[in-house]
Amino acid sequence: MQSELQAQKSTKEDMDRRIEEERTTREDMEQRMREEMASMFNKSVGKSGGKSGGKFGGFISEGLTGAPLVILCPLFRHPSSSHRLTQSTNRPLILPPNPSQFFSDLKMVSDASKKKALQKKAAAAAKRGGKAAAAATSAKAAAIGTINGGSGSDKLANGMGNLTISDRTCTGVLCSHPLSRDILIESLSLTFHGHDLLVDTELELNYGRRYGLLGLNGCGKSTLLTSIGLRELPIPEHMDIFHLTREIDASDMSSLEAVMNCDEERLKLEAEAERLAAQDAGGGEALDRVYERLDAMDASTAEKRAAEILNGLGFNKKMQEKKTRDFSGGWRMRIALARALFMNPTILLLDEPTNHLDLEACVWLEETLMKFERILVVVSHSQDFLNGVCTNIIHMQSKKLKMYTGNFDQYVQTRSELEENQMKQYKWEQDQIANMKEYIARFGHGSAKLARQAQSKEKTLAKMERGGLTEKVARDKVLVFRFADVGKLPPPVLQFVEVTFGYTPDTLIYKSLDFGVDLDSRVALVGPNGAGKSTLLKLMTGELVPLDGMVRRHNHLRIAQYHQHLAEKLDLEMSALLYMMREYPGNEEEKMRSAIGRFGLTGKAQVMPMKNLSDGQKSRVIFAWLAFRQPQMLLLDEPTNHLDIETIDSLAEALNEWDGGMVLVSHDFRLINQVAREIWVCENQTVTRWEGDIMGFKEHLRSKSGQSG
Repeated sequence: MQSELQAQKSTKEDMDRRIEEERTTREDMEQRMREEMASMFNKSVGKSGGKSGGKFGGFISEGLTGAPLVILCPLFRHPSSSHRLTQSTNRPLILPPNPSQFFSDLKMVSDASKKKALQKKAAAAAKRGGKAAAAATSAKAAAIGTINGGSGSDKLANGMGNLTISDRTCTGVLCSHPLSRDILIESLSLTFHGHDLLVDTELELNYGRRYGLLGLNGCGKSTLLTSIGLRELPIPEHMDIFHLTREIDASDMSSLEAVMNCDEERLKLEAEAERLAAQDAGGGEALDRVYERLDAMDASTAEKRAAEILNGLGFNKKMQEKKTRDFSGGWRMRIALARALFMNPTILLLDEPTNHLDLEACVWLEETLMKFERILVVVSHSQDFLNGVCTNIIHMQSKKLKMYTGNFDQYVQTRSELEENQMKQYKWEQDQIANMKEYIARFGHGSAKLARQAQSKEKTLAKMERGGLTEKVARDKVLVFRFADVGKLPPPVLQFVEVTFGYTPDTLIYKSLDFGVDLDSRVALVGPNGAGKSTLLKLMTGELVPLDGMVRRHNHLRIAQYHQHLAEKLDLEMSALLYMMREYPGNEEEKMRSAIGRFGLTGKAQVMPMKNLSDGQKSRVIFAWLAFRQPQMLLLDEPTNHLDIETIDSLAEALNEWDGGMVLVSHDFRLINQVAREIWVCENQTVTRWEGDIMGFKEHLRSKSGQSG
């Protein structure tokens, strides 16, 4: 039944395409006819001064496209006819009272064609080096434009100047009702820098559902969110969209004021309410939704709600009163996230919202988004976060969007079962095809009976192919990360002895730290933002010097640190290959290609400018750069930011197989669970070991959040 429907759909699409091609051909023929006949008429009218004694007359017919079509025919005088001008068939012709005036538009078409031809000549002359000829031809073309109303061309030029050229091309058809709160877009295609990301697929977003958008790095997840956020897709106007793309602007407003500063949104909603109320139907459900949004922005409760959101994201009372310009980019990103939650839009688009959060804030955000009752689309690399938040999963694969019901774990199970069934069906079909082809080849020219059976099998095979065969399962490309083994160093490798540190003596972050890290250590640092996790890593590398005590490092210890700001040091105009060859001169190109390829960047991705790579692909370049130094100890500060789930799994596997030491700071509970053997809590100027695993620590944070709320 499904194959028949697909065949009917394909036939209908072919018919529609043929009809459209025929219509286009007819339009082109009519346009050429207008231009040629207008030229002929211009010559005739020019000689006769617009009188009816010229060589050509005409009548007006409605063309196939509905536009006026002018037919010009040769005329002569007939002495016995009451009509002065007749056709050779003695049928009278209808001439307009003022032919020159009537055909002024046709003259414009003809002149436009001349101008276009002259511009082409000018371009060709310029290529050949004939600058004088090119200038003269361009001047002549400009003169024609001036005669025929150059103001229109000026307006067009000004309009083109105001246009912003986009690197995306997005098309789709809204198939849901324009006033519905659910969205169904069919025939969705998305292109980025000429590369197809989606081709003829469907996107369905239902009110009250929370969607997790999954896909490999570079498949176009962020580009799709941007297209939705900028309304490049046909989203109904009554649905407001908030796409969290950057941090809040640095200003003199406090963080609390910045969250509540929704005056622009409030004015827009009030204008929409007035417009809907003025309609004959009274606005209906759409007006009710607008009033609901306005109630949510009620000033009497706004400050309380904004303060609760900021508190959940790690802002205490003092920080809420602090000016936004005094915060770092990561904290301003938190303020932008708080504002998005405060505005409570109909469609909320979040791209890696946990990237700038600590574990405690991640737990709070997960609990908050679980209660979001509108449409949420979130891109996240955290399986644990997706399990808690999402009711549906959208998987971007093979330039299509595939919808799954349930959270991440349910998606994995459902996808596995579907792919297993698909693979069984594919193998069965391929076996049937192979057997039939073998039979046809052996007995197609045998006895009459066997030949008839072979013909029957040939017809069956053709019918199977027409009905559509099951596609082979497209497996996600599994990336294999590799860190070179470095051998062992005798302990102690890295030792803290009574270390005290603070950026000023009055505000100490750590006091009397005493611990050691060796090459068999696998430690995860956890704790609230501002507790000093990144500071501790900088003390290990020697970037910071303690106020008291000492940090002892083995003389042969090589340390490499990954942190979030390394991507800012990349020269984005260079390719990954050239960047590696510049950083490590004297190495052969093939060796550098191999080093980058170990981290899943192959083919064109190695030689294209890094500005065209996704954030996840840039992170892989950084890992390749670090790994080439062959460090004996890795200090990883939020390494999963911008990486997809499959890449994180590959990173975890590589770290587990590597023989060096590791200290990890991450908000990804699953990665910590995969690679860490010890959990150290940074809090209250000290570092203490957590007795238990990371999931137990998450439950501790959840209960702590519930008590504080």
